[in-house]
Amino acid sequence: MLSTPSPAKGKFSWQALVWALLYFWFFSTLLQAIICFSGFSGTNGLRDSLLFSSLWLIPIFLFPARTRAIAAVIGIVLWAASLATLCYYVIYGQEFSQSVMFTMFESNTGEAGEYLTQYFSWKIVLTAIAYTAVVIFLWTRLKPVYIPSPWRWLVSFALLYGLILNPLITGTFIKHKPIEKTLNGMASRMEPAAPWQFITGYYQYRQQLSSLNRLLDANNALPPLANLKDSSGDAPRTLVLVIGESTQRGRMSLYGYPRETTPELDAMHKSDKNLTVFNDVVTSRPYTIEILQQALTFANEQHPDLYLTKPSLMNMMKQAGYKTFWITNQQTMTERNTMLTVFSEQTDKQFYMNQQRTQSAREYDTNVLAPFKEVMADPAPKKFIVVHLLGTHIKYKYRYPENWGKFDGKMDTVPSNLSDDQREDYNDYDNANRYNDHVVASLINSYRATDPNGFLLYFSDHGEEVYDTPPHQTQGRNEGNPTRHMYTIPFLLWTSDKWQSAHPRDFSQNVDRKYSSAELIHTWSDLAGLSYDGYDPTRSITSPQFKETTRWIGDPYKPATLKSYDSLPYGESVGNQ
Repeated sequence: MLSTPSPAKGKFSWQALVWALLYFWFFSTLLQAIICFSGFSGTNGLRDSLLFSSLWLIPIFLFPARTRAIAAVIGIVLWAASLATLCYYVIYGQEFSQSVMFTMFESNTGEAGEYLTQYFSWKIVLTAIAYTAVVIFLWTRLKPVYIPSPWRWLVSFALLYGLILNPLITGTFIKHKPIEKTLNGMASRMEPAAPWQFITGYYQYRQQLSSLNRLLDANNALPPLANLKDSSGDAPRTLVLVIGESTQRGRMSLYGYPRETTPELDAMHKSDKNLTVFNDVVTSRPYTIEILQQALTFANEQHPDLYLTKPSLMNMMKQAGYKTFWITNQQTMTERNTMLTVFSEQTDKQFYMNQQRTQSAREYDTNVLAPFKEVMADPAPKKFIVVHLLGTHIKYKYRYPENWGKFDGKMDTVPSNLSDDQREDYNDYDNANRYNDHVVASLINSYRATDPNGFLLYFSDHGEEVYDTPPHQTQGRNEGNPTRHMYTIPFLLWTSDKWQSAHPRDFSQNVDRKYSSAELIHTWSDLAGLSYDGYDPTRSITSPQFKETTRWIGDPYKPATLKSYDSLPYGESVGNQ
């Protein structure tokens, strides 16, 4: 074993400390630096990897005489974990995360094996050799970091306290958060650093899986809809529901916005009589999970828990004899997104295209096009397909390729009082809308190319305020301080010639109806020709029996906060009805 001089006789060396930092930082920070400086994501991962990699300094501070031996043992673990995540990124362009674990563990053996077999390539072999060579070089430069006693104990404790103990104490005893929330917060911050991406990822995966399985078991125990009838009979058909994300209609040229943010849908609307654009649909909540708990179920502002006690849209379509599919570019398995995974797992087959560790990472919705074509070719006579997009979700510049920045640096339509950063966000949002237009139009065109019997319905989960409403200083969504743009959404219906022939309907008289997507399940039932106990045609925007009702917005668990959307003041922008 390597021996070094006694700590009592050694002198502190800044050079030795720098080499030790470089050694331990390298394992985690290389990947995070690549992610950050390539523009793939922000700086948080880089910051956290630097901080939590520093914890490995503690044992070499305490036992400097065994610096290289300790560093070698720790380094083997860090090398294996970090090399695996680096190779995963090289292959898939995504960070390793709890979502990856979910996809692998919930796949069959053959599918899971695909993740492993793709590692064996010359690209990966060369990456591994180069990576290992740098690690060995850094290890050979290590020397003891002598800190006189008792300072080495105090410094070590300070590192441990600052990074681990203080967040635990502050979160649990000062802020009075549940211990699970405190641990989850710490796990999220530690995740970029090796080997914590595996440890915290597995912890978070198991935690969310438990919640997921409880909700799925409860859903499976629900009784079916009573007296379900399908007026469309046994004719083969394919019905598609496309769910957007954070897309407000006021920033779409399809709805009158002066910038050409939806050129493909604009052209389609002019040339294709089968595309119907509804002008006055809003959402009831400005958050994804909360609105989909209503839109995809029978829950509403009066009965918000019905998503737990009544069948969902997915359950209904399976009961009606459809083979059901879910294709998503949303994150798969996170604390926030577990309910989305519950909905997806209610279908027969799922395609999880986005395993990113964070939402703020480059991931494009064109991911869904290939699996959509695959599903369209499925031989099942009756198919129901849900496509869930990442849409125009913040951070907007990560929602489109860099060569799609048509509005970069433009000043038309931009409020004059915005800062440089705000102007950039404003233009990024319009660029993201333009790319979302391309994706939605591509889905419609891909669907149309199969000569289907059916319809495709697209709506966004909620809107987004991007400096639209005076004084033009609000960005995002805030239920406590609502603006119209947080709730206005696109709502588009494309029907095939075959479906129109069998179900002749003229929707042109319906496009200006005031409607809330919270009632979507009734519109879907009406379009699909389904009836059952509880179906209400007056709550379908396409039904001749439709009746306008108050479009409530707000938290249904706080009834006093509910208000009518139509009571909100108007802004200055179009599409803001």
